[in-house]
Amino acid sequence: MFLDTATIYVKPGNGGNGIVSFHREKYVQNGGPDGGNGGNGGSIIFIGDKSINTLSQFRFAPKFCAENGGNGEKKKMTGKSGSDLKIRVPCGTIVKDFASGGILADIFHPDIPVNVLLGGKGGKGNSQFATAIRKAPGFSELGVVTKERKLILELKTIADVGLVGFPNAGKSTLLSVISAAHPKIADYPFTTLTPNLGVVSIDDYSYVVADIPGLIEGAADGNGLGHDFLRHIERVKLIVHLLDVGNPDLQNPIENYLTIRRELMRYSESLANLPEIIVANKIDLLSDQSILHVYAEAFDDIVVPISAATTEGITALKRIIASKLKNLPPVKQFEFKPFTYKEIDKTDVTVERETEDSFRISGGMMDEYSRKVVLSDDESFRWFQRSLRDNGVIEKLKDIGLKQGDTIKILDVEFIYEG
Repeated sequence: MFLDTATIYVKPGNGGNGIVSFHREKYVQNGGPDGGNGGNGGSIIFIGDKSINTLSQFRFAPKFCAENGGNGEKKKMTGKSGSDLKIRVPCGTIVKDFASGGILADIFHPDIPVNVLLGGKGGKGNSQFATAIRKAPGFSELGVVTKERKLILELKTIADVGLVGFPNAGKSTLLSVISAAHPKIADYPFTTLTPNLGVVSIDDYSYVVADIPGLIEGAADGNGLGHDFLRHIERVKLIVHLLDVGNPDLQNPIENYLTIRRELMRYSESLANLPEIIVANKIDLLSDQSILHVYAEAFDDIVVPISAATTEGITALKRIIASKLKNLPPVKQFEFKPFTYKEIDKTDVTVERETEDSFRISGGMMDEYSRKVVLSDDESFRWFQRSLRDNGVIEKLKDIGLKQGDTIKILDVEFIYEG
C-alpha cells in the first residue's frame, strides 16, 4: 500500500541518573565520593533509504522510543549510553512538528543519518559535587527526562522530471516506454493512484522521471487525486506536460493545458515557473498532423509530437529532455529555517503568593534544581537554600510578603521558611 504522509510519536531516551556512592579510603571522610554520572539517552535519528518508496510501514507502528541511558555506577563509572533509534524512511521525506508545522529535517540524501531529536543528558554522580569545603556530598543529579513529540512525515519524491497531464493523457504508458518502470495502465481515469518513478537512460546520460496522478480542475483544492500528489513534483527540475491530441472531438487539449497550468500556479508559483516541455501524445490517432501547428501557436512554444503507444518520437523526446536537464542545476534540498523546540530557560523563576501564609516558586530554574536536590539529605538541602539566596529568589519572596513560618511550595514539595 502506498502512503505518502504519516503521523508518528517519537521519544528520545531519558538520561540516566547519577548515583551517590562512597569508596573506602583511609583518612578520607566517608570513604570519599565515587558515584558515577548517568549515561546519555539515545537520540531519534532518521536515515534516507533508496529501497523504500512509501511511508506505509508507519501505518500500524506509529510510536518509536529510543533507549534510556543507564544509571551511574561506583568507582566513578559512567552509566551506559542509550542506543540511538534509527528510523529508515524514503529519500525525500520531510519531518515536521505536528503542532507548529515547522520543518525539523529534510531526509534528502541516502544513508546519511540526521539527528532530529537528542536524547536526555545523564545526571552527575556525587563525585562531581565534591569541593574543598563539601568533601562528601550525599546527593547526585537525576538525568534529563525527555518529552514525547508528535511528528508528521511527508514524502516529496526526488526526481528530475515530473510528468503532468489530464487523466488518460498517456503518462503511465510514456513512462513504461522510456524507462524500465511498470506502472498500471488502463483506459479509464485515475489509473495511476500513486506516483511512479522510472530511470531513463539515453546516450550515457540518465535521469529520474516521476509519473504523477492525473490533474483536473480544482486539483489544488483537493479535487480528484491532484492535491494529494502535487507535492511529489515540488522538487523536480523540469515539467513534461503531456497532452492527449488523439481525439480533439472529445476534448480540447488547449483548454486542458490551461487548466493544469492554473492548478500548478494555485498550488505553488515556483512550481508553475519551472522549465517545461510540451508533448503532444497519441499522434498515431491523428488523420491530419497539421493541427500540431495550431497547438504550437496557441502555447507560443515548441510542441514535441510522440506516440507512446507506437514509440514514435520517443527517442527524440528522451534526448530533448536530457539536453534540457544538462543545463539546469541539480535537484536540491528545500531551503528552510529548521524548527527547534524551545529549551527551558534555566534562569527563569516565578514567585507567587497562593494564600496568606503560603508561596509557590516555579520556572525553569526550579525544574533544573529538581534534578539536583535531594531534600531528605541535609547537605543537599542546605546547598539548595544557599542557591535560592544567591539567585535572589528569597529576596523576591520577601518582597511579596514572605515571613518566618510560612510555607514555600516547589513542584510537589513543601517546606517551612525559618528565616
